[in-house]
Amino acid sequence: MTTYHPHTPVLLQPTVEFLITDESGIYIDATLGGGGHSKKILESLAEDGTLIGLDQDAEALEATKKRLGDDPRLETISGNFGHLTTLIPPKYHGKVSGILFDLGVSTHQIKEASRGFSFQNDGPLDMRMSELSGVSAYDVVNNYDYEKLRDIIYHYGEERLSRQIASEIIKNRPIETTGALRESIENVIYGRHTIKTVARVFQGIRIEVNRELDVLKQGLQDSLDILHSGGRIVAISYHSLEDRIVKNFFRSGNFEGEIEKDFFGNPVKPINVITKQIITPSDEEIEKNPASRSAKLRVAEKVKED
Repeated sequence: MTTYHPHTPVLLQPTVEFLITDESGIYIDATLGGGGHSKKILESLAEDGTLIGLDQDAEALEATKKRLGDDPRLETISGNFGHLTTLIPPKYHGKVSGILFDLGVSTHQIKEASRGFSFQNDGPLDMRMSELSGVSAYDVVNNYDYEKLRDIIYHYGEERLSRQIASEIIKNRPIETTGALRESIENVIYGRHTIKTVARVFQGIRIEVNRELDVLKQGLQDSLDILHSGGRIVAISYHSLEDRIVKNFFRSGNFEGEIEKDFFGNPVKPINVITKQIITPSDEEIEKNPASRSAKLRVAEKVKED
């Protein structure tokens, strides 16, 4: 039987303070997870407020529905936030006050060895955030050619020894478990940086399996169709690849970060940055929840119509 490991919400207070601009508004928690942020959001809403909780992980969705109870203000939807405009009922389009994206992998997914996310516990090579996903970590590790595997490790894992690690993985195929994958990586790297290298390689493979960067881009773009004028996006990222995408989009409305201008040279963009400085966890929060150490919170607002 699977044990559900609850997730400690990161940057809880500032997240909710920036997100809630109208206590009677409609809000979306696009990464419901363990429901920590959603619980606080519900506590901050009026009786006529609405919260839509979205998650592609069936285990998380079921556990969180039980945790949050039978609150009439809460609607839960199973699905990937890369399909926001499809999943969110049309009656809410253009009426949402705020959307929260708490990115990355959840505590439950890491701690449950059978999910294959962690290199700390041996488990099957899976890493899928949803059982509906087609490609698993096993497919990536055992079926991708050298060039594709190398590029995933280098670009998504940001690992400089990608060539050597890709070659070693291919040499040791078939690789059946997370433990065996870790051993292959450790055949290449040793010393005090070993754990960081293993983590980076696992990160790269996980991003490929779940198409995390593509999904994030689509989710951010869809948000502008869902939000009303002046509605907010709050995004918490945990590594530089996610944060760069969020930063560029919040700055310019595109993923290159280049602000378009009209004929007269005036900036034209659909979104404005609210937080000029990145918000990060306090030392006290990091001490209580070490997983929050790399978190970065950014907030932006859909441009208000004249």
